[in-house]
Amino acid sequence: GRKRSLVLGMSGVVRLNLAYVHKRSKIKIPAPLPFLPREDDQRKEVMEEVQEDRRAVVQAVIVRVMKARKSLAHAALLSEVKRQLHVRFEPTTADIKKNIDVLIEKEYLERDVEQEDLYLYVA
Repeated sequence: GRKRSLVLGMSGVVRLNLAYVHKRSKIKIPAPLPFLPREDDQRKEVMEEVQEDRRAVVQAVIVRVMKARKSLAHAALLSEVKRQLHVRFEPTTADIKKNIDVLIEKEYLERDVEQEDLYLYVA
């Protein structure tokens, strides 16, 4: 048995031969996916929405981690955020740093006065 696959276009037609019987044959027919051509503007809009959603998720994870730990070193915060988000997407270190800075500006976090790489959660 050699497996063969057939790719059908949008106008492809499949007819089922109900009279055919074979005890070892199985035919897998995947459900057709709608083909929606996207223009570049739509694609950019979608990517921007995804990036905005990801920023919100990264900020939420940072706040959740910091709320639980109260204080955390920079490297530990980065690794914990990456660990919690790796299932959904892989955030870059730069993205996490930017979101930490945003949260510092929003006064959710602050840097420790004595240790620059230590973040403190502001209740």
